[in-house]
Parts: sequence; structure tokens; C-alpha cells
Amino acid sequence: MTHGRKVVGWLLTAALTPACLAQERPAASAAHAQADAARGARIWDFTRTISADSFEGRGTGTPGYDRAAALVARELEALGLKPAGDRGYFQPVAFLSQRVLAAESSVALTGPGGTSQFALPTEAFLTGRHAYPASLADVPLVFAGYGLSMPGTGHDDFAAVEVRGKIVVVIAGGPGAISGARKAHARAERNRQLAARGALGLITLTTAKQIEIPWARAIGLSARPAVMLRDPAARDVGGAFFSAQVSPEASERLFAGSAHSYAELAVLADASAALPRFDLAQRLSATVKTTSTPLTSANLVAVLPGRDPRLAREHVVVSAHLDGLGVGEPVDGDAIYNGTLDNGIGVASVLEIARDLSRARQRPRRSVLFLIPTAEEAGLLGSRYFATHPTVPRTGLIADINFDMPLPIFPLRTVTPIGYEESTLGEAATTVAARFGLPVVPDPLPDRNVFIRSDQYSFIRAGVPSLFMKFGFAKDTPEAAVERAWRANLYHSPKDDPAQPVMPAEIGTFTRYVSALVRTVADAPARPAWHARSIFAKPGS
Repeated sequence: MTHGRKVVGWLLTAALTPACLAQERPAASAAHAQADAARGARIWDFTRTISADSFEGRGTGTPGYDRAAALVARELEALGLKPAGDRGYFQPVAFLSQRVLAAESSVALTGPGGTSQFALPTEAFLTGRHAYPASLADVPLVFAGYGLSMPGTGHDDFAAVEVRGKIVVVIAGGPGAISGARKAHARAERNRQLAARGALGLITLTTAKQIEIPWARAIGLSARPAVMLRDPAARDVGGAFFSAQVSPEASERLFAGSAHSYAELAVLADASAALPRFDLAQRLSATVKTTSTPLTSANLVAVLPGRDPRLAREHVVVSAHLDGLGVGEPVDGDAIYNGTLDNGIGVASVLEIARDLSRARQRPRRSVLFLIPTAEEAGLLGSRYFATHPTVPRTGLIADINFDMPLPIFPLRTVTPIGYEESTLGEAATTVAARFGLPVVPDPLPDRNVFIRSDQYSFIRAGVPSLFMKFGFAKDTPEAAVERAWRANLYHSPKDDPAQPVMPAEIGTFTRYVSALVRTVADAPARPAWHARSIFAKPGS
């Protein structure tokens, strides 16, 4: 549990010295500071409990997850919240777990220079949460730039190339002039769009500068089974579809004999510049062996009924996923991926907000629905199931405010409610933040795709205005360095455990802010609405 902790602890602590953090937000009153410290202590105590080794990383469909879900259900009951699932507090979801057998699979390129094999999984790994074709033979490849189709922006990477019957190769990133939310939405819809256009698959490349998780750790994570909804009609791609990621070191081989090199394209992508689109000289053959197992895992759903008879039918959702990565590839002898900050602390924060609202002298006017989804790490599947099979009337879902990795690892001086530019929830978030002396700042790294990487996106797809609540920071600051170090060393690893250094009082303040925001939205005269300029104002955009 503690291997490597001295190095990581030093890395985090060094960036948090007083000299590095001279600018502070206005001091809280003594009463608020004391209350936030107590809140933070409660949150951190439950966080450590729910991410203990005994829960075995809370992998979707595992006994450890079920034990954690039972504990959360008891907490919801103790707070006096009403069950709102299909079975008490639980909403079971049917999944299929699929494992790619790398040792029995192969991916090869054939071009002017002959045939070469990718070493699986060290040079490339298969990534799909869908059925794979059992084999592919001599399939043409086409490079489609960033692989983004964004109507109304003047950017459509698929308009200039024919993808039918081909495997599409794309590089991560996007044009700098287009908003991060717009690009992230296009990435989320990419597989669906390509399958509809007749493409046979997708290969995604990432430049060395863009890599968020070290490639060696990504290889280990790729060995885990992929979880998908059991019903093929509920998936983004219902049929067979090839998908893979190739390491930066091996990516150049895809472009051998073509008009442009990977090195050239990587420089353009790192600068968010325009990319060419063109057919590649290489063709791909593959054999993919998989095994699959059905499993079931449950969302948790509870509701605090609103006090206003007219508005109580409308629900403000507060969400945080419970699932983690379970038990996996050992790192320094530790195989339990505890998921302390991803996302035990998110669940603990939602329970603290439930405590606030349920014990207040007056309940909010609208109902508040507390959703603790499963299978977020598998592709937001638990929240997707809830958003398409809600346990309350669909028209009554008016907002989602989501917690995922709020990261109290540096002082809270600003907040970033991701998605705040898209709906009137942003104005509410900004107004409430001002009362706390917390400026709202935009996502400093929009091409990291966090907008589509947590459960709020399931609600956005269903037309519900939503926010993803994060501690704020700016690029090239000490806070950015701390966040980057955490992602490089602890994110999606066994080192994200209860032994890591955190600042509990900061999460206390953060949850007090979000609790006030939830009440503001629940008590407002009008329900939240998309801004007319938002791409999400038009369903299916």
C-alpha cells in the first residue's frame, strides 16, 4: 500500500509550499472554517472507508462493489432518503464483460515495404466496448485528421474522405478555434457516426505530449475485461467494429509509403493546427479472439422529496459513480485499485450534500435525486442506463450536478463547473461561487475530453442541462503541476488509495458550495435551460 509514497508525497508537497501559493481567496469566517473542517473530516472518513482494501477496488459486477453498494444504501437510508430504484435503493443493470485474448489475437500491416506485425499489447491494444469482427483481411486504411464531424463549425473530417469499408485512423486533439465541449461531444459520437457511414473500425493515435497515463500503465489497464451493456441495441455500435490504440513509438508504421509522416502530423496536432486527410498506403489484417461473461451491477437511487406540491415532480440529480477498477495488474506489489479520489471521495461528497439538504429546516422546493451509478469506468454505462430508463418520469429530470475526482490536493481558490458555458446552470454556479469568494474559471485543458468522461454526459445526451464540478486551476501554475503529477503517478493505479496526502477542509468548502448550488437550482422559479447558442439545445446535434 505504501510503495512509492515518499516520491509522490514529496512531489505533491513541493508544489504546495507557501511561496508557490501566494494568492489566496478571501478568508472564510471562523465559523465557516470550523464547519468546513468538520465536513471535510466526515467526507474523508467515509472516503477512506469506502476505498479500503476490503472492497477490492469496487469493480463493476464484483462482490467488492456489491458490498460497497450495500454500505452506501445503508447511508442513504440513515439520512431518511426515500428509495427510488427498481428494487428499493437499487437499479440493477445487465452487462456483458468481454476480454480480448491478446496472445491469441494479431494485427498486421501490409504495404509497399512488405508485412509487419504489431506486438500486442505493447505496441497496440484493442480497446472496444462492443463486439469485434473475428477477422479482417487486407482492409484499406484512411487518415481522417482528428476524426471530428462538427456540423455548423465548418469542420468535418469525414466529409473529405470515403470511410465505407475502411478502418479510419485519427490522431487525438482538435482545431484550437472550436470549444472543448464541442470537440469532446464529437469524439463521444465518433464510433456511432463511423459505423453509420459504413466504416469497419477506428485506430486512435496519441502524441507523446498528449499522453495522460504513461503507456506502460495503459497497457496494464488494457488487459482488463471491457464491460458493455448486454443489449446490443443500447450500445453506441450494435454490430462488430474494430478499434485499437497504437503507441506513439509504433504509430509511424501506419504512414509508411504515404504522403505524410506521423512525426509531421504529431507536430500539427500538438499545435491544434489543421490536418490533412488522405488514404494510407498500408492495409490491415487482424484476428481477434475474445471471451465474454454476463454480469449484473446496480445503480443506487434515492430521493429527497421537494416541499412544493407543484415543483416536487421535477428532480435535480446529484451524482457520483461508485465503481472503480477493482483488482488488476500489480504496481509495486499492490494489485488493489482502491479508487480513493476516483471516486470514493465523490460518493462521500454526495452523501454530505444529502446530509445538508435532508437535515435543513426547510427542504428544497423541487425534489433532489441522489444517483450513485455503476460502470462509469466502463464508459458511463450505469448513468446511461438510468438516463434512458429513469425511475422517475423522464420529463422531471431537470439538471444533473456530477462529482468525479474533485481532487482536494491543493487549496480551493477557484472552481470549474465544466459545461457552465452551455446552460443557465452556469449562471447559477457563477452566482453562488461569488458568495464563496470563488471565481469560476474555464477548463484549462479542454482537449483532455473530461467533458465527456464522466456521468454528466449521459444526462447531456438525454437533453438534461448538466455540470461536472471540479476544483479550478490555470495552466502553468503550481496547482496545474500538482494535478499533472497526481494523474501521472496515482490516477488509475493502486496508489490512488487512502494513504495519499489530501486537504480535507478544502473538500469541506467545496461541498458546501455545491450544496448551496443544488439548493439554488432546486428553489429557482424556472428550471434550467440550454443557451440558444449551445449545440445541446437541439436534441441529436
